[in-house]
Amino acid sequence: MTEYLQFFIFIPLAGFIISLIIPDRQELLLSRVAFMTAGVNLVSFQGFLIYWLWQGSPVLNLKEIVLYRTDHYEFLIDFFFDGITATYLFVGSLLIFMVTIYSRYYLHREPGYKRFFNTVLFFYLGYTVTIFSGNFETLFIGWEILGISSFLLIAFYRERYLPVKNAVKVFSIYRIGDVGILLAMWMSHHLFEENIAFLKLSNYELVSHHLQIHSWAGIFISLMILVAAAAKSAQLPFSTWLPRAMEGPTPSSAIFYGSMSVHIGVFLLLRTFPFWEHQVSVRILIALLGLATALLATGMARVQSSVKSQIAYSSIAQIGLIFIEIALGLKYIALIHFAGNAFLRTYQLLVSPSVVTYQIREQFYHFVPRQQSIEDSWPKRFSYSIYMLCLKEWNLDSFMYHYLWQPIKWFGNRLGIFTSRRTILFFLPTYAAGITLLIFRTSLPQELIFILPGLFSIIGLAMVFKSFTERIHARMSWILVIMNHFWVALAISLNEQYSFSHTLLYLSGISVFGLVGYFTLRTLKQREGSIDLHQFHGHVHRHPKLAFLFLVASLAVSGFPITPTFIGEDLIFMHIHEHQYLLAFFTSLSFIVDGLAIIRIYARTFMGPHVKSVYDMAYRSS
Repeated sequence: MTEYLQFFIFIPLAGFIISLIIPDRQELLLSRVAFMTAGVNLVSFQGFLIYWLWQGSPVLNLKEIVLYRTDHYEFLIDFFFDGITATYLFVGSLLIFMVTIYSRYYLHREPGYKRFFNTVLFFYLGYTVTIFSGNFETLFIGWEILGISSFLLIAFYRERYLPVKNAVKVFSIYRIGDVGILLAMWMSHHLFEENIAFLKLSNYELVSHHLQIHSWAGIFISLMILVAAAAKSAQLPFSTWLPRAMEGPTPSSAIFYGSMSVHIGVFLLLRTFPFWEHQVSVRILIALLGLATALLATGMARVQSSVKSQIAYSSIAQIGLIFIEIALGLKYIALIHFAGNAFLRTYQLLVSPSVVTYQIREQFYHFVPRQQSIEDSWPKRFSYSIYMLCLKEWNLDSFMYHYLWQPIKWFGNRLGIFTSRRTILFFLPTYAAGITLLIFRTSLPQELIFILPGLFSIIGLAMVFKSFTERIHARMSWILVIMNHFWVALAISLNEQYSFSHTLLYLSGISVFGLVGYFTLRTLKQREGSIDLHQFHGHVHRHPKLAFLFLVASLAVSGFPITPTFIGEDLIFMHIHEHQYLLAFFTSLSFIVDGLAIIRIYARTFMGPHVKSVYDMAYRSS
């Protein structure tokens, strides 16, 4: 029975590959491939589910592929199946099947018809990999696919300003979730001294033994899991990204942000529940976070003027209640709640274009005065204050900007003295000095070895901060991102003596695709002239091949699982000791800003309104 698990991963993968080679004009064939992929997966799963239940619902674990192995480390793809996976797969395959049929007519004659179905199947692949994951590494592969497919679908109308701007905003929140998973993987490797499988987390004696020795490590892992889950499921303080994600087509809003993608944070908590169920403080924190989110999101939903935003905040409030259920240990109720919320929000979003018409008609012909409620007894000043705060979304956007992104921009702007020439002149001799110190590491005093990794990681962080705030030279911003990875590799190499092959594996994808990205930008500049980062240029319309090539290079450099860099990032974190929280923080922060800088270069260079368009473009929305 276990060997059939890989079949449910292969079906979406095959459907995605087939859809890539179908010509743009073959709308009927594209839609058939999409809903046949979901249909075959749904029917085959129902047969498998009946057989699985007949056998007594055994927990299945398949150790599929070992991608990399050393004496003390093993990076493997592991598949896991239990009741949680069964529920998520049933809901996901059924909703994908229905929405792809709906999209066939909804997007008829749309210029991005093929792109939409390609991205939906890519998302479906990431979704199935995530829910079948048997360890953090496999989950992270699916997690990354979900993130990039979300970005592409929010920016589906890529000739407009606002969808592209909101896609970058959503991706920035997703990067915070990515680093939460990375740090949880890092500390779990040190805690268990192995690539821990989710199956082993159910072993209470094993988990309890390790947590008794390293209780703070257990709390740290649990908090990082919570950060990742909150970011992915739009819980406080990350709630405002979900309404912004509704800029994509209605079908993608339904399956992504109403039902499937937004519940992945719930899945993460359910999957890791055996690890933190005996940490009372963590359970209280999860419940309080869910309660606060449910209360605030309910208020925000009631003052929205857009039906999609109302549905988005209503979904956030329900997910907050699901967080409370999980914290209380009511896992089966949480699964039922997830399925009900997913089906309801999908239906509401699919009919949302018609709801406005219905409401206008009801207003004129069947008006009913509002009934009295308990809120009418509240003091007016209190009611008006709550109303204004909900209307302003409790200033959550301002909070994120002032306390997260503004310090990064401030620091990057302070580095304005580094022009292109000065940066290169600083990098080459300093990095050469760092390599020299690495060669003679055994002769260096321990005090210096203790300081150098943190110092070099800070230099790399400064490089990527400067890249994030660069507004003139796109190629310079790209070079700074590549430099950051080299500084990270040098810092970790000095931190611990290990095989040079680990660093080579990490830098292999960075080097190759760094050159690909650089020459792509150089070719674009030769053809178009200025490609500064002050505005969106929209060059994907005239140069789609260059845009695709640069997107692949961007994904590879940011650690997407298409190059050895993905494994290399995990290896790099393995050589940061469990007590080096500051070094882990600097490294993870550089990965956050690294991904944001890269996606910013791609969005401003290739997406948005075309810079040479003779027509007026709406840059802001009310």
